[in-house]
Amino acid sequence: MFDQGFERRLRRQCGDDRLPTPKYRSPSSPGLDRFIPCRLNNNWQTCFASIPRNGGDLNNSENNRVDPPTTGTSPDAAGGTGANGSREPSAYPCLLRNELLGARVLELRPPPDGRGAPQPPVAPSPPVFKYGSPSKQENMDPAAYSLSPVSAKSQKLLRSPRKATRKISRIPFKVLDAPELQDDFYLNLVDWSAQNVLSVGLGSCVYLWSACTSQVTRLCDLSSDGNAVTSVSWSERGGLVAVGTQKGYISVWDVAVNKEVTKLTGHVARVGALAWNGDILSSGSRDRYIKQRDTRTPGTVSERTLVGHRQEVCGLKWSPDGQCLASGGNDNRLYVWTQHSLAPVQTYSSHLAAVKAIAWSPHQHGLLASGGGTADRCIRFWNTITGQPMHCVDTGSQVCNLAWSKHSSELVSTHGYSQNQILVWKYPSLTQVAKLTGHSYRVLYLALSPDGEAIVTGAGDETLRFWNVFSKTTSHRENKSVLNLYTAVR
Repeated sequence: MFDQGFERRLRRQCGDDRLPTPKYRSPSSPGLDRFIPCRLNNNWQTCFASIPRNGGDLNNSENNRVDPPTTGTSPDAAGGTGANGSREPSAYPCLLRNELLGARVLELRPPPDGRGAPQPPVAPSPPVFKYGSPSKQENMDPAAYSLSPVSAKSQKLLRSPRKATRKISRIPFKVLDAPELQDDFYLNLVDWSAQNVLSVGLGSCVYLWSACTSQVTRLCDLSSDGNAVTSVSWSERGGLVAVGTQKGYISVWDVAVNKEVTKLTGHVARVGALAWNGDILSSGSRDRYIKQRDTRTPGTVSERTLVGHRQEVCGLKWSPDGQCLASGGNDNRLYVWTQHSLAPVQTYSSHLAAVKAIAWSPHQHGLLASGGGTADRCIRFWNTITGQPMHCVDTGSQVCNLAWSKHSSELVSTHGYSQNQILVWKYPSLTQVAKLTGHSYRVLYLALSPDGEAIVTGAGDETLRFWNVFSKTTSHRENKSVLNLYTAVR
């Protein structure tokens, strides 16, 4: 321990006797020679900053977000991976950055391109460590009197809305046996009614399965006539079901009384496609013709025959407004008809194989999706108002069915040769949300539940599988316009 007199003499010899003698605090216990400088007048509040990952300034407004981890980062560190494959940053690392590094992360959102692409270079950052005395403004910050253990920016971060992670189960929630379910690409043997009843054509019989009670009933049996079921379709209200047959006639049944109400003839070959528009039933046949008939008065009202396809008609769908009918055939053609025309008003010939998969968007007026067979493998989107193609995606396998979600801008497709899979797509980005596998044969049949959440798929492996693929979250639908003639009151 230095003597204070000795220290003064030593400092005088060194020429710095003008400096004040530092104050020392006496040790608490006698016999110790350790002296601790008195720092009561010093302020230890510092301003600390670190170099951000992209080399920019943390105070830059462009950096007030958290980028998802780059390749090689584990999903757990990024807060998990969603159903659509996008990574979302976790709140905990952002909270640490706010509290320890002085970052100003106010919300959790991906980078502008949504893929974690590197940001453009910015000006070099300031030094890693910065120290400075706080001003009176900082000392009077109301946040200093907050009862929360975290800063105001972290509080705002924790209060920011989080997008719920959507998970699509890769396992069907129900599997039913469907013996004699035909492995034929050109047939449509499964449909789901508005009253939550599933109709399935198995061999020469049509069976009904109630999703509410799981009860199975047999609607009809055509074996006595030596006939077979080739298509089934429910009316819009779900009270009637139309049954297309191998011999070319159509039988319409009232399921409430389990009775055939009418029989429609006119086709000379099997009827593989059916579509309702109110009380009007459209049918497509192997004889290449499309017939439209009013089921209320089939004997007094003459049928309308639409001529255009050169081979079997295997796909039929009415638009949501009931103004346009889309048809696909084995001649690789997609036609659009109106209620008042006997010839197609639009012809699309880009597909290189049979067009069975057809679906109208319930969200965007005039948007039509179609899928091609084995030699094509593409899903194409058309603007039927202008007649122009919009998007195209190669799925890598035969497209058997398409269906749009009722609540969001997504659609599901089922496939055959050679992957036998079910794909959920986001539109218009056309990114895959989910891929479902389980069928060992081509997934030839598809129907959407009345609530729009579940689908049922059928395949040549003689099974029906039920999947939860869509959510009930309503998306931004098409705005109503007074200039839209189809929505005007007549």
